[in-house]
Amino acid sequence: MPKRPAAVLTAAALTAALLAAVPSSAASAACNPNPRDLMVTYQPVDHTVADAKYHLARLTIDNNDSSCALSSAGWALYFNGVRQPTAVLAGEVGDIGRKQLADQGLAVARADVAQSGDFYALKPQEGFKAIAPGERREIDINFEVWAVHKSDAPSGWTIAYGGGRPAWVPAKSLLDPTDPKQTTAFSGDKRPVETAATRFAENTSPKIDLTLQQSLVPQPLSAKSSPGTVAIGGRSPVTAPRELGREAGYLRSALNDVARGKGAPIALGVDPKLDVDGDGKADAEGYRLSSNGKGVQIVGADRAGVLYGIQTLRQLIPAGGYKAAARGHRAPTVNVPQAEIADAPLFGYRGLHLDVGRHFETKQTVLKFLDLMSFTKLNKLHLGITNDEGWRLEIPGLPELTDFGSKRVHDVQEKDGLHQGMGSVNDLGGGDGVTGKARNETEANLGRRPAYQGYEDNTLNFVGKGTGHYSVRDFEEILRYAAERHVEVIPELNFPAHARAAVQSMERRYQKTNDDAYRLLDPDDTSQHVSVQYYTDNLANPCLASTYTFLDKVVSEVAKMYGRAGVPFNRLNLGGDEPPGPPAGWWNGSPACKKNPDTAGKSGEELKHLFFGRYNDIAQKYAKTTAGWEDVTDPTHEFRLKGFAPLPWQNVWGWGREDWAYRFANEGTPVILAHATNLYMDLAYNKDPDEPGYYWAALVDEQSTFTYQPFNVYANATEDRWGNPVPQNPNWTKLTPEGKKNILGLEAQLWAENGKTPGIREYQAFPKLLGAAERAWNRNTPAPDKMGEAWNVFNNTLGQKTFPLLSFYKPVGLGGEGVNYRVPLPGAKVSGGTLTANVRNPGMAIEYSTDGRTWRPYSGPVKAGDTVLTRTRSVDGRTSRISPVGVANWQGSESYEPGDLVRHNGELFRATQAGSGKEPGRTDGYWALLQ
Repeated sequence: MPKRPAAVLTAAALTAALLAAVPSSAASAACNPNPRDLMVTYQPVDHTVADAKYHLARLTIDNNDSSCALSSAGWALYFNGVRQPTAVLAGEVGDIGRKQLADQGLAVARADVAQSGDFYALKPQEGFKAIAPGERREIDINFEVWAVHKSDAPSGWTIAYGGGRPAWVPAKSLLDPTDPKQTTAFSGDKRPVETAATRFAENTSPKIDLTLQQSLVPQPLSAKSSPGTVAIGGRSPVTAPRELGREAGYLRSALNDVARGKGAPIALGVDPKLDVDGDGKADAEGYRLSSNGKGVQIVGADRAGVLYGIQTLRQLIPAGGYKAAARGHRAPTVNVPQAEIADAPLFGYRGLHLDVGRHFETKQTVLKFLDLMSFTKLNKLHLGITNDEGWRLEIPGLPELTDFGSKRVHDVQEKDGLHQGMGSVNDLGGGDGVTGKARNETEANLGRRPAYQGYEDNTLNFVGKGTGHYSVRDFEEILRYAAERHVEVIPELNFPAHARAAVQSMERRYQKTNDDAYRLLDPDDTSQHVSVQYYTDNLANPCLASTYTFLDKVVSEVAKMYGRAGVPFNRLNLGGDEPPGPPAGWWNGSPACKKNPDTAGKSGEELKHLFFGRYNDIAQKYAKTTAGWEDVTDPTHEFRLKGFAPLPWQNVWGWGREDWAYRFANEGTPVILAHATNLYMDLAYNKDPDEPGYYWAALVDEQSTFTYQPFNVYANATEDRWGNPVPQNPNWTKLTPEGKKNILGLEAQLWAENGKTPGIREYQAFPKLLGAAERAWNRNTPAPDKMGEAWNVFNNTLGQKTFPLLSFYKPVGLGGEGVNYRVPLPGAKVSGGTLTANVRNPGMAIEYSTDGRTWRPYSGPVKAGDTVLTRTRSVDGRTSRISPVGVANWQGSESYEPGDLVRHNGELFRATQAGSGKEPGRTDGYWALLQ
């Protein structure tokens, strides 16, 4: 997926010289600083220097070594950057960037021999002055486009002396939210930074008493409660026909997690003719739940419907029961209300895309997400197991895919794995060429335990699984676990682009065996192209027979895993997104394409079509159907694939693809909605520098997902990503009644570039995924003019019911409990020394402090002074980030007393003793970092 405009081709002539080994004469004759005594700080300082082309950033190098200088030559600082330093670009912008660094005695170039990707090296040149012990050196450096979130910072910093082994250099990111030059991306950026004041104005949902129907997510079609409760427990008698054995086992396990005793009986059953909406037709996946004096009865239209009834029953259990169980005090029984509930879904396809290619996630994390999907009635896991940055599944017979392609290492030659990417290698483990890494996530976070309630510096400091894969046994376990929860796993094998891990793995196989049976590139290809992620060597060649031999081998092995797991292989996702531009450069320099009579003379677009036609045929030898990104085909030409469903995603307002989903559907093509503006959960929640994530399509929060209009996406086109009004385009294709029938469903996307830990993944997904689940399941999508009222109810549901459940949620059949959902920051204002505060989700607790040490519960307007801190507390004790009100920026000369609060470069500090002129974060003993 794109994150910025297409990159400019790099200046190869520049990088060739800089990749040469550091001359031995440059080595320091005295000593080199301990890498851990260095500190690199990145801060964007001015976005006005070149409107939308590049911004001025400051790299600050602190040498805290007491005896060794960082010498004038003989070292290299390596890093990854989602934004390119402009000095690697061709043309005028690159010339400016190179001169800027040269004037400071520095140069930067791509670090790897392949000259492909986001890996860079900063090296001293003639004129660089050594950085003395205790000295701080500020370096001006231009980076492309903009950086208005801390997670845009360069990451994975190491230093190598004299060509030796690289060692970790601690790094941090700063961004002052009060400085418009740092937070305004360019002249067209009209979106304000999120503050306590903006939140106070936005938090308008009043607290309401919820009905039973309003207490559930997603809301059922109907739910009526009656006086009284029903006691159930882990030993409640469960009766079910043999076909529901797995569902009955799931129910017993789930109940036993929360209550240990015998309760009322529970009966499960299937009625294939079950009609829950009264239209005279059976409702697939529908159910009826009845709880009364006789016990609990759940009847589903099918096995899936029974399980969804069970999930609703789990939501009826009070949060207090889950809390007691989590604290080791399971009650004998828990009480659920007497009720009658009937329900069935809007869409048959209710999906989540989990990218494990960019950053790997363990089997345990995937299983937890699968159980949470079932809990929220989602039923399709699109598992992105391949990408440029990693291949994540063992394929028998092709060990190089995981021996090489699943590993990221600090190796510019890429002999043992893909080079360091996206700031990660083998997490904080060893064997990846980086020495001296932090021993744990707290140390990597510069001494503060990460809460993953927003940006954390440890994500710059090698926290993140660049390395990892699933064994055949792991994947089969995932398939079985998913099937028990009626979740279909749809693997994505992404080709021909985003295929660098596969292409380079097969190249290593060829170099080792001299067997070109599975080779994916033409070694004599002189075609030039660059991907959005700066890769120049990530395309599989469609003119080689070996490409299709490889694809057949991989897909056939995946099919065998489904067979051994006893799970039908219903759909394979072909990927197909973002072929690196320009199209005229696709394989136009490949002798293999010119020699092959089937491909000779074909344009890049024709070769792409040929590739997908053959790939689709291969896939459907083993899987019933296929899917892929909208890039595979588009509504402007007649190229179509049999049994294929596109996922239209690039509906960014103004990009020209806003109506592609409806154009596909209207012509009769089945469509899976994946609109980036509302369904990309990895995008940042809002314009707060401490919100991790990108913002290339929009800022996406749970309001974005909840208010999404599947059948009228244009109703969501109110503001573009920069806060500018979006005019309605009369030429946008409207969805017809017949076209509506071709919308299979929708899929929320959780890409992994910034999802470096399970905590961040959960933070990005919850509560956004709950809004997506609502729109995928609930048949009663509110009209745009009714959405405000529904949004108020949803806010109350989350605050009063859903968040408390997630706080103590225990995945069935797994260890651990709790979900790291985003705890919303409060809104607040101070007037005449009186604090008034609110929170988006009524029912959540607000706290305030005047010194950052003592926190008091907020229950209403209170005298607190003109300077105050606020935060939100969840029922499990976790808190949001601190939201300051009236805290001034440190100016550099004022006096202060113990307990005084200041902001400096976007960070919050409390004075620990009286003083003046002591810079927060610089002088120990005077200031304590609060956040």
